[in-house]
Amino acid sequence: MSLDKKLIDKLVNITSSASIACHKYIGKNDKIAADKAATDIMRENLNKLDINGKVVIGEGELDDAPMLFIGEKLGTGNGPSVDIAVDPLEGTNFVAKNLPGALSVMAITLKGNLFNAPETYMDKLAVGKDVPKDATDLDFSIEKNIKNIADSKNKDISKITACILDRPRHKEIIDKLKKLKVNLKLISDGDVSGAILVANDKHNIDIFLGIGGGPEGVLAASALDAFNCKFQGRFLFKSDQDISRAKKMGIKDLNKKYDLNEIVRGDSIFCATGITSGDLVSGVKLENGKFVTETIVTHKNSTNNIVKKEVPIT
Repeated sequence: MSLDKKLIDKLVNITSSASIACHKYIGKNDKIAADKAATDIMRENLNKLDINGKVVIGEGELDDAPMLFIGEKLGTGNGPSVDIAVDPLEGTNFVAKNLPGALSVMAITLKGNLFNAPETYMDKLAVGKDVPKDATDLDFSIEKNIKNIADSKNKDISKITACILDRPRHKEIIDKLKKLKVNLKLISDGDVSGAILVANDKHNIDIFLGIGGGPEGVLAASALDAFNCKFQGRFLFKSDQDISRAKKMGIKDLNKKYDLNEIVRGDSIFCATGITSGDLVSGVKLENGKFVTETIVTHKNSTNNIVKKEVPIT
């Protein structure tokens, strides 16, 4: 069973509205207010949709955010039963400090088709569709993954580019990549968009790797699925509370490595609207008395593309 394509435009409108709600907070150093503005309008608009929706990936306890919480019911209740993943403001610091790459993000599947990820960290790996599925693996060494990518693309290792969050926890990985003379794209936040960069050759990213948020991993996987890319993730549990929460969600094997088709099953729609301009899409602009937004949309049964919206200023 597939999702109704008519939902695409409605979902684009919702992430666009959330992005526009953040616009006045760009550069104001108030990430909490920006996040709340995006969350409130996203919740309001989702509740107008004719769906029987449930949030399975929500804003989380790690950020102490104005959450669209896991388990929250959304929609009118009239329509298909769907699972919803949301990050109303991906990159709160980007908005607060007027830095590139802030997005409003949402993904939707039919009920039961989206992994219910705990709010903990995930070790991730993503590569594009032009890399054979067996060439990379979370359990391979950094050297083996890079060498296999270079061999499969017939490129020198020095021409390979890896994207990774610039964090102290990644020092060992970054040092190994530097030793291999791999090109690095270090990002300060926004690992949903970081992972998606492998999907399009124009971004020149051969591999995304490292530890980031588990919910963000699920969102990225839902986009990469439509591009036939590879994504793997393994949750990392640092406390007894993390483990307890995971077990309540039905996760029995705490060390399990998840492939993309275990994270996203069946049909999915993913939308990410720019708030501040980044690699994927432009941010919200003011032109001729209108807000102009750009949204990257992915859907297996439609053309994956960039959608522009114009919304009159009210």
